[in-house]
Amino acid sequence: MQDYPIALCALNLGFAPASPAAFAAHIEDKMLEAARQGARLILFPEYAIEAALAWKPDGLPATEEMAFLAGAGADLLALLRPLPARHGISLLCGSMPVACEGGYTNTAILLTVDGREIRQDKLSLTPGEQDEESWQLTPGTALKTFDLDGLRMAILICLDVEMPALSCLLAPEKLDLLLVPSMTEKLSGYHRVFGCAKARAVELMTAVAVCGTVGAAKGTTQMLTNVSGTSLFLPCEEELGFTGIGVEISPTGGEAGEEPFAIAKVPVEKIRALRGGSAEVWPGSWSAEHVSVVRAAG
Repeated sequence: MQDYPIALCALNLGFAPASPAAFAAHIEDKMLEAARQGARLILFPEYAIEAALAWKPDGLPATEEMAFLAGAGADLLALLRPLPARHGISLLCGSMPVACEGGYTNTAILLTVDGREIRQDKLSLTPGEQDEESWQLTPGTALKTFDLDGLRMAILICLDVEMPALSCLLAPEKLDLLLVPSMTEKLSGYHRVFGCAKARAVELMTAVAVCGTVGAAKGTTQMLTNVSGTSLFLPCEEELGFTGIGVEISPTGGEAGEEPFAIAKVPVEKIRALRGGSAEVWPGSWSAEHVSVVRAAG
């Protein structure tokens, strides 16, 4: 496979769907646009489900929003499941709370053309996701890899891509594509996530696709702003254009209703060749087991 085309949609939460059907129709419109442009996979951001707060009951306490969004997510998934096979494009529908023992996980859900449902829980939670007075969540415990359309892939949700230890776990897996749905309130958060995603592309010698939410959901009690964009990061190699950037749409707060959308082509064969030994300086899946930390005197 020479190139693998994907679509990245930085969902604007302010579109305020009135029902699960309206939400599903918005996602389907983006899938159709992506499919028309040849994409095999479309990525939506972390907490895309927060747009469902537009139809939450009046007076719903913040401590009950996770339960509401989990129910809304289940209703939405029932409508989305047929779409990948219908339109020939796999759908990473962002992330949503999913009931688990002890509470809820923040879980990314990928619906594939061949009928699979691949789930990845967020492993590293933010302080806001552990707040007993709002969105108290449970961290996941497993990092999964999977094959799709002949590519080896994995998903890291937002803060997870900032954790080098998780990248170390992925290093032996020889990923072709790492998917990173995110949600960042400020420009600082955007740069943390996207900057670390670019670093992961270098250290894993792989492509990393990132997109985040923009705008603010009607009825939100949490993120009054969301700033993000879309990017496909690549290893910084001459064969890939030197810069490590395949596609990039600059960050926006979405105040004017903009919804960044990009089609990107993952240069699979070039990346595999580079990882196989033709890269300029990449040492392979390097291990630090033989290195010790020594504290110098004084």
